[in-house]
Amino acid sequence: MVQKVINPATGKIVKEYNELSWEDVESLLEDMNKEFLKWRKKPFSERAELMRKAAQILRDGADEYAKLMAIEMGKPIRGGRAEATKCAWVCNYYAENAKEFLKPEVVETDADKSFVSYQPLGIVFAVMPWNFPFWQVFRFAAPALMAGNAGLLKHAPNVPGCALAIEEVFHKAGFPKNLFRSLIIDVSLAKNVIENPLVRAVTLTGSTRAGKAVAAEAGAVVKKCVLELGGSDPYVILEDALIEDSVNTSVASRLINSGQSCIAAKRFIVVEKIYNEFEKLFVEEMKKYKMGDPLDEETHIGPQARIDLRDELHRQVTGSVEKGAKVLLGGEILDLPGAYYPQTVLANVAKGMPAFDEELFGPVASLIKVKDEEEAIKVANDTIFGLGAAVFTMDIRKGERIATEELDAGACFVNSYVRSDPRLPFGGIKESGFGRELSHHGIKEFVNIKTVYIKNITACDPFTVVNDCP
Repeated sequence: MVQKVINPATGKIVKEYNELSWEDVESLLEDMNKEFLKWRKKPFSERAELMRKAAQILRDGADEYAKLMAIEMGKPIRGGRAEATKCAWVCNYYAENAKEFLKPEVVETDADKSFVSYQPLGIVFAVMPWNFPFWQVFRFAAPALMAGNAGLLKHAPNVPGCALAIEEVFHKAGFPKNLFRSLIIDVSLAKNVIENPLVRAVTLTGSTRAGKAVAAEAGAVVKKCVLELGGSDPYVILEDALIEDSVNTSVASRLINSGQSCIAAKRFIVVEKIYNEFEKLFVEEMKKYKMGDPLDEETHIGPQARIDLRDELHRQVTGSVEKGAKVLLGGEILDLPGAYYPQTVLANVAKGMPAFDEELFGPVASLIKVKDEEEAIKVANDTIFGLGAAVFTMDIRKGERIATEELDAGACFVNSYVRSDPRLPFGGIKESGFGRELSHHGIKEFVNIKTVYIKNITACDPFTVVNDCP
């Protein structure tokens, strides 16, 4: 079997990749485990040196990697270049901080010495999506490898070139050949990989449906997993917000990566006192973004990654209109080759519509008018998702309170758009997943948090033990 790469801007096949057999995968897992057993003994200084080299390779090859992303999944080339650079950032971040994050933690007990040690698990299997084909991988791989693990990647089938390019980055940097590998396999084999005893943990970024399937498979064999899933991020615009600033920030967030981002703003919840002005400026701002060839430096919005994804997005738009939503901009499939979908703004969006209930993975914005702050927060939290959220207000104390105490999401921002940062934990709640990536929290997801208790040998009466309860 082969995986075909179809350029979403043209609809043409650009390359084919042969898939591995299960026998090939089993052999590779054996080799990776042998490499892991050696790698886990390497000092942090040696791991960090190679990780810094990987960062430099990413910076030096940013143009090449951006072009590859544009061809395989339609990312505008400026965005691809920024993505490669951000990957270099996360590599350097963990090269500098992993040792400190994982240093033994001394705990005072009745032992002569007791501490918490952080030890690597083994092969971490990553199932990754196409929308940020480099960043999603490096934000798992950099901490996993620095912690002493091995990394095995099963990437989305429309970006096999990106998967192999990432593998090459690590090999060029000097990492052992079988410490990080990319599998070009049929999705049906992913379950076999999860079940293999040499695989010790699983991480997935993708849809909620895919996350539930992987979580069930990992749970059946009692393996740790981290899931970063879909989102329907609400942006709450209060009446004391700076309207122009909130509009510009909201539109920029909605159109990141041509709208194909789990943490892009999806639902814009605006109090009625400023709603009309917000709506008018929002539509005008959406019109300013240029759609076109992703290889063109002037393009802001490229095609959707695949035709079927474009068609599913349109089904969600038309389904919402049938239930009462109003199209203020866009909403029609363009008469162009490829998977393009126009900037679209829907008003009168309400619960029960796809534009409210589901994740819209594309350049479609849902505007929702509410009476006041209380209703805005209620509507924001009325979702199965809980990945990101934002609130816009001039009252910073109020914004902090709402973000901290009232919005149900893993990342809540005030007067800014939601984004990931190596220094901050990233992940969601509810059907947006569990576990965290990035920061010191992320590197500790795939280690054995081990208690070590040491008592000097002394003669003792076993009947005088005070704490004999495990």
